[in-house]
Amino acid sequence: MISDDEVEKALDYLRDNAENAAQAAANRVYIEQYRKSLKAQLRQKAPVRAQGDKDDFAYAHPEYLKLLDGLKVAVFEHEQHRYLIAAAQAKIEAWRTQSSNQRALSIVV
Repeated sequence: MISDDEVEKALDYLRDNAENAAQAAANRVYIEQYRKSLKAQLRQKAPVRAQGDKDDFAYAHPEYLKLLDGLKVAVFEHEQHRYLIAAAQAKIEAWRTQSSNQRALSIVV
């Protein structure tokens, strides 16, 4: 059985972490989009002419690899928030169902 206190904690979590979750999503999108810009900038700096070689230069560049590390962190934080929010929402929904079932039983009895 899910207690009212547990539901209250789930609601508090959703309220208290909304801004952090939104910031995590914004960070992820920004880094994903910036990755394209950085690749283009690095391709322009490539000391080679062939397009494939320019891509290889960009993808192997330390700046690009550093960005990928940042993307990994951003994706982790965003996904962590998503799963914790989903868990809180599921708990609230289960409590609603539980409460509805209890009301239905009290009417029958």
